[in-house]
Amino acid sequence: MPTECSTDCDLFGAVEGRRVVADFDGGTITSDAGGLLLKATDRAIGLIERFAVCFNDRRRPELIEHSVATLVGQRVFAIALGYEDLNDHDELRRDPLMAVLAGKLAARRQDCAPVAGKSTLNRLELSREVASRYKKISHDTAAIEKLFVDLFVEAHSAPPKQIVLDLDATDDPLNGHQEGRFFHGYYDCYCYLPLYVFCGRHLLAAKLRPANIDASFGALGEVERIVAQIRARWPFVRILLRADSGFARETLMAWCEANRVDYVFGLARNTRLVKAIEAELAQAEEEACRTGAPARRYKDFRYATRQTWSRERRVIGKAEWTKGEANPRFIVTSLRKAETGGRFLYEKIYCARGDMENRIKECQGDLFADRTSTATMLANQLRLWFASMAYVLLSALRRIALTHTQFAEATCGRTG
Repeated sequence: MPTECSTDCDLFGAVEGRRVVADFDGGTITSDAGGLLLKATDRAIGLIERFAVCFNDRRRPELIEHSVATLVGQRVFAIALGYEDLNDHDELRRDPLMAVLAGKLAARRQDCAPVAGKSTLNRLELSREVASRYKKISHDTAAIEKLFVDLFVEAHSAPPKQIVLDLDATDDPLNGHQEGRFFHGYYDCYCYLPLYVFCGRHLLAAKLRPANIDASFGALGEVERIVAQIRARWPFVRILLRADSGFARETLMAWCEANRVDYVFGLARNTRLVKAIEAELAQAEEEACRTGAPARRYKDFRYATRQTWSRERRVIGKAEWTKGEANPRFIVTSLRKAETGGRFLYEKIYCARGDMENRIKECQGDLFADRTSTATMLANQLRLWFASMAYVLLSALRRIALTHTQFAEATCGRTG
């Protein structure tokens, strides 16, 4: 069959009054032509322009070549295209496609390239929350954090009835002597312990933290901020928090109960919890020995700790016998029995949180969110946000442009 090629050459809009044309006539070749789809996606959601507004530029306009919007766009697009280091930009600054993506085709001065090199971008990454004599670009932390939630809300054509917010902490290994680094016994390395909040594939928060803290540290503040922002736009949406046992803390659960937010958290086992499902474990062991296959039972009961909890709460215990030994697991929830049974709640709702780990792998593995090698936590937090914005951009590309293609469910590594 003959190939049907599109003859429309005006798919990608214009930059500074010049058409951006894609055809098959040869000439200068780029391996990053897919970046034009990222540019089109950015025009649809306005990410780069709005991200740039979160920075305050106190440089003298007549003395600068590259605007903050150019710098921000260049950094985010490059990460999305797989360029992880600032060193890459010493070549990318002369790449015509990067100039198209940054929206600046020519330099105003003869001794400059259209877009910035590593040194200028490094000064952007080292910007502070308050500008100084030598650091004249500053950034607004609250505005950046708000933008993630704004982009999430705007991705929906109508308010959903219910959303699930997944919280998780992960390790960000460090090889230098960065500010805030500590040795974490569980991960067996020096690292940061960033906190992520997702709703499905939507990234709502990426907070860099030192590793000498409880996994839930700062989670309540992030949840309060995100829930308030969401409810300002969707006042009637039902919100469910989902996380592992590191987040089953009295302060977070009590806040949820007082603010119409449901939760389902993993619950670390102890002797009292295991004793509560002894009969179910015995039944599971008997079945496993009889069938030769893993067996499980579920028990729905009320439970409270002796000191840390302010009230009894609903707990579901999974009494599992597998590989010749007991494997008890527990979750705690605010959801009522009348709404959902224990087995369904554990297997279909709680266990689905595992998909969030794939989203974190995309951020850290595909988009270099773990490249936190600068000296200060503030600069490393900004690096994390640049990588996170690249994730939001690629996620929007999957949602808007690739919905009916084989790449709709592709990871960021394959999409980019």
